This record gives sequence, C-alpha cells and structure tokens, in this order.
Amino acid sequence: MEQPLCLMKKVKKIETYKSFARVYDLFMAETPYEEWVCYIEEIFKKEKFSPELIAELGCGTGTITTQLAKKGYSLIGIDISEEMLLEAREKAEENKLDILYLNQDMTEFELYGTVDCVISLCDSVNYILEEDDLLKVFKLANNYLNPNGLFIFDINTIYKFENILGSNSFSEVTEDASYIWENYYDKEEMINEFYTNFFIKDEKSTLYERFEEYHYEKAYTIDSIKELLLKVNFEICGVYDAFSFNEPQENSERIYFVAKEISKNKEINNE
Repeated sequence: MEQPLCLMKKVKKIETYKSFARVYDLFMAETPYEEWVCYIEEIFKKEKFSPELIAELGCGTGTITTQLAKKGYSLIGIDISEEMLLEAREKAEENKLDILYLNQDMTEFELYGTVDCVISLCDSVNYILEEDDLLKVFKLANNYLNPNGLFIFDINTIYKFENILGSNSFSEVTEDASYIWENYYDKEEMINEFYTNFFIKDEKSTLYERFEEYHYEKAYTIDSIKELLLKVNFEICGVYDAFSFNEPQENSERIYFVAKEISKNKEINNE
C-alpha cells in the first residue's frame, strides 16, 4: 500500500500550507518519486511521444518538476499554494534549474503559450470536488496542449477510499514533526474527508507548535472521467493500474489516465 500522506497534495484552504510546506518533503521522504518519473517516461515511449515542454498541475514542492527538468525537459509548475512554490523554487535554485513556477488555481490556470504535455500526479485531480470544475481543468489542459499533446494524470480510486482509507486513523512521528490523521469517507457523496493535526518543532526552541487542517477529495468512476475527457475532445489512449500498463483491477488503489489532444488537428483538417 502506498504512503497515505500522498493525499496531501492540495488542501481546501491554502493558508494551511504556511505551516505544512516546510515539512511536506519530510513526510513524503518514502515516496518513490524517481519510479514515478520513470513511469511517465515509459508512457512517453509507449505513445512514441517526445515532449520538450511539460506543465505540471498541482506541482506542490516541485519534486516531480525538478526530476523531469534534470532529465532535460523544460518545465512549468502550477500550484495554488505560494508557500509550496517557495519550496519548489528553492529546489530549482539549488539544482541550478530554470523552471517556471506559477501561483494559480488549476481550475482556471493560464499559460503564456501551448505546451507538449500536461501532467497532474499524486491525486491532485481528486481535489477537484465538482464535475463542472473538473471539466474546466480538462478543457484548459486541452486548450494549452499542442496538436497530439498528451494529458497524463492519476486518481485515487473508490476502492482506496472505501477500503484503505475508510474510517481509519493514521499517524507518523519524526524527529522534528508528527501528524495524526483521522479519515472519513462518505459513500453517498463520494467525498473523502480527513482531519489532520500537525505538531511541528520550533526551529529556535524545543517546543512543538500544533496546526490543524481539513482536507477533501472526491471519488470519481473511470467512466465519469472518460466522459468528461471526451466532452473536451480528448482521445483516450489508455487507463492503467498505476505504474503498469495493465487494466485497472477491482482492488486498484491508483489509476493513471493518458489522453491525447485531437481537437486542433480537427481544426487544421477543416481549414
């Protein structure tokens, strides 16, 4: 089972990240980001796709953008939290990487031009709680993609919300911080709510400061995601059990979608 804290990619209120941004990477230390990036490149190979410019929606502290930039891609990172982006920019500076970071809501993001690929990982899509807003994200992704560009994203599954997270509690303790997470999943509304308490050590003393946050994710069916993608003229290239090219199973916890931009090609052919 993957690390529960991966759910904390976005929060409903960005103010909460003022305390959490500086310890986010600490709690995510066990996340196999390198494997995730390799999987993205495997998708590129499968689709015979060679992007140059990639935009990541919900980039957080920029670990994925940093690793992709190190591999030679040009990157744009987009996130609603300025505090998370401060951490991302520091990583870029430390690694001497030229990455453009934009403080924007993914439901209304704006780019200066088109890109070859749009990605959104670590269940950022689940944080879009209304289908109408998710349709906006998909429409914007399509709008800013070059012809035949790819849109790659993952979601947490209904199975994971019901059977892994459910009404359970999680906790973790490190030398400088700890958290307690109480989870609740509403099957009727298909909304996952989790309440977290963070205890973060003050850098100038031995005291710990307490912060609390509420997080929400929406569960989507595969069919509902497909329907929204088709509405904005995406071609669905594949739906996979995470980190493989196998079809999703009943017990899949994370699913990847790969979609191709085709609307601009239609426009070109009609001219």
